[in-house]
Amino acid sequence: MDLQVLRSFQAVAGGATVTDAAADAHITQPALSRALNRLESEVGAELFHRVGRVLQLTPAGRVFKEYVDAVLDSYDRGLRAVAEVVDPDAGVVSLAFLHTLGTWLVPKLVTGFGRSFPGVRFELHQSDENGLAQILLDATADLIITSKDPRHPLIAWRCLLVEPLWLAVPARHRLAQRRRVRLAEVSDDQFIVLKPGYGLRSITETLCRQAGFSPLVAFEGEEVETLRGLVAAGLGVSLIPVSRDAPETSPDLPIRYLEVTDVHGARDIGIAWLASRTLPPAPKRFMDHALRTAAEAGGTATGIT
Repeated sequence: MDLQVLRSFQAVAGGATVTDAAADAHITQPALSRALNRLESEVGAELFHRVGRVLQLTPAGRVFKEYVDAVLDSYDRGLRAVAEVVDPDAGVVSLAFLHTLGTWLVPKLVTGFGRSFPGVRFELHQSDENGLAQILLDATADLIITSKDPRHPLIAWRCLLVEPLWLAVPARHRLAQRRRVRLAEVSDDQFIVLKPGYGLRSITETLCRQAGFSPLVAFEGEEVETLRGLVAAGLGVSLIPVSRDAPETSPDLPIRYLEVTDVHGARDIGIAWLASRTLPPAPKRFMDHALRTAAEAGGTATGIT
């Protein structure tokens, strides 16, 4: 059984056309079709059925794909491990992270690690909370950096730091001249929040519930910077990670950040990996670097500069 045929099977099973998969494999489309037919003969079952112009997996094909994914993942990790034995200062770190961490934490960790291991290459992915866990389970990434413990039996998680969440209000808001506020004081305000599935959304709902109310959602976004912009425009308030320029905001800025006093306005940021999988040397070194950097910063977001 040819590994390249298995990769082509994997590609077609993932939605690629036979023509595109053949081009990626540098063979003709008829040659790949014959190879897939031979694969079905070896397996002893039909793996695809045609729906219109698209090939879809049969029940047997879905079962077979799980094992093909595992075989190819194991083979690729073996190649990486051998390459890193040959050249310990090289390697690849496949890292997925929460969108909101791509503006400050991940760049700082990657840059700091690169100073010690300039030969290591990074493959970076962004996703929401639910997508991060799946990326890890699918072995698309070695590590994920996320805002909560996935609490999955196959995933191990370590806390890196605690990131404060502040109440962002428009500059002309009735509470804008305050430094501190009880979250309950904005129970009647409209909230600007992230869409369901994002960790910050669930944290916002939990904190509001602890303060005795459910947030009145005015807008659901996908980026924290969008939330900041809409708050600045006067469209509502939002619980968000404190901006790098806050709390010492200028009077000219259209947004104010207020410390929340009646609930614990913060979220845990952690790093996770598959508990049953031995990390290759480069991802293991990066994880150690992330944990060490966070510990040296005192486990707070403001300590990592």
